[in-house]
Amino acid sequence: MRYPIFILLSSLLATPLGLAIGENGNAQPGPKPATRPNVIFIMADDLGYGDLGSYGQTMISTPHIDRLAEEGIRFTDAYAQTVCAPARSSLMTGHHNGHGRLRDNIPHGIFLRPDDFTLAELMKQAGYKTGGVGKWSLGNPGSWGVPNYQGFDYYYGHLNQDQAHFYYPDYLWENDQVKLLHEVRKPGGMLGNRGHGREFYTQDLFTEKALGFIRQHHEDPFFLYLPYTIPHFSDYPTDSPEIFIVPSDAPYSDQDWPQVSKNYAAMITRMDRDVGRIMLLLENLGIDSNTLVFFTSDNGPWGGSPIHSVEFFDSNGPLRGVKRDVYEGGIRVPLIARWPGRISPGQTSHQLIALWDMMPTLAELVGLPVPSGVDGISVLPTLLDGSLVERDYLYWDYGHVRQAFKQAVRWGKWKGVRLAVGAQLELYDLENDIGEDRDIASNHPEIVHSIEAMMEAALELTPDYPIPGLNAPAPESD
Repeated sequence: MRYPIFILLSSLLATPLGLAIGENGNAQPGPKPATRPNVIFIMADDLGYGDLGSYGQTMISTPHIDRLAEEGIRFTDAYAQTVCAPARSSLMTGHHNGHGRLRDNIPHGIFLRPDDFTLAELMKQAGYKTGGVGKWSLGNPGSWGVPNYQGFDYYYGHLNQDQAHFYYPDYLWENDQVKLLHEVRKPGGMLGNRGHGREFYTQDLFTEKALGFIRQHHEDPFFLYLPYTIPHFSDYPTDSPEIFIVPSDAPYSDQDWPQVSKNYAAMITRMDRDVGRIMLLLENLGIDSNTLVFFTSDNGPWGGSPIHSVEFFDSNGPLRGVKRDVYEGGIRVPLIARWPGRISPGQTSHQLIALWDMMPTLAELVGLPVPSGVDGISVLPTLLDGSLVERDYLYWDYGHVRQAFKQAVRWGKWKGVRLAVGAQLELYDLENDIGEDRDIASNHPEIVHSIEAMMEAALELTPDYPIPGLNAPAPESD
C-alpha cells in the first residue's frame, strides 16, 4: 500500500516552480517567486546561546560566524527545541513539538513518513537542487524517513541519532550507499578509522562534502542543509576530556584550562573555520550576493559532563537551564541570517522566531504557498526590512520517557513553565527577568490561566509518545 503513496508524492513534488497543488490534485497557478537565492542552513549541535562572540563569548574565538552577524541580522529571541531529533523534525516539517512527528530522541523507531512534507520537498518543488550533509536523525536505513525519500537529491552523513556521537566512525551514508572509512593509502601503510583509528574526522568530511555540493550546483538555485555535529558530546565517558573529541586543541593548547575545556573550545573554533571556508567559496564563485545563509543551533548547551560545566565558558549566557530543559537556556539559541544586498548589515532583531518558522519563511521566499497546518509563521519581512511580525505563542514540551513531562509557552514577554503533569505553572516576565529567577505566577492568575489554555490546545496526544497521566497510565504512588 505504501509504494503508490510514495510515487504519488514524488509526482507532486515534481510540480514546476510557480505552481501549487489544488484540492483536486491538479497543478494550480501559485504566487511567482520574487527571487531565487541559494539557501544554506547551517545548524550546530548543542551550541549554547553564549558560545559565540557575537552573543557575548569572550574566551572562544568565532570570527567567521561573528562576521555573519556583522554583515546580517542577529536574533536575540530565537528558539529551537530541547534536544536533537525534535529540533530537526521542527525545522523540516514546520511543526512545534505538540504536533511534531519526532518529539523526543527516544523511543527510537519513530521516523518521518511518506505523508510528512518537508522543507527539502518544498525547495525541490520550487526547482532547487537539494543537499543535506551531517546529522539527520529523522529516519534509519530501510525506513521512509531517510533523506532521499524526504526531498533531498543528495545526502551525506549520519542517519541514526546515536551514531552521530561518533566523530571517527567506521562508516557514513552517502545517499543509499554505505561509505566505509576504514582505509586510505599513505606512506607507512593503510590507515583509517577501523580499530580505533583516527584518520577521518566527521566535521572535516562534512565540510568537504558541503563545499563539493556548492561547487557542483553553483549555477543552479540550491538548498543546502548542513547540520553539523559539533560541539555535541562524543561516545567517550563523561569524565574523559575526549567527551569533546577533536583532532587538535589548537588554538587553545597553551591556555591554562582543563583539557576538556580546550577541546570544547577547539571544536567550536574548528566549526567557525569551516563556516569561513564556505563563505569564501561563495565569494570565489560569485554567488555570495545571491545566497541567503542561516546559522543556528538545535538546542542549548549540554550540561552532563562532571569535568566541564556550562559555567566555564558561560555557554548559556544570561539564561537559566541547559539542553533538555524548557527554561530559556535549553531552548533559546543563536540565530544569524546574512544575505548581502537584501538583508541590511549590523542588525539586531528581537523578533520571536523558531525553527518551525523556516518552512513558511522559505515558502514565501520562493513564491510557493505555505503548506497547510504548519505551526510556524513567515518572518521574511523581518529579514528583508527589519519589521517585527506578530505571532500568537511558541510551545515546547519534553520528557516522554525518562523524565517527567515538561511544557513551556512563550507568549509575548511572558514565559510559562510546567515541570510535570498536574504541577503548578511557573510564570516569568522575560522582559525584566531573562534568567527566569522570579516566579510571579501568584501575581498574574489571568496570565497563568491563558497560558495553561495554550498548553492544552498546543498538545496533540499521540500513541508514539505516551505521557503518563495523559494518554498512558500514571505511575503508581508508593
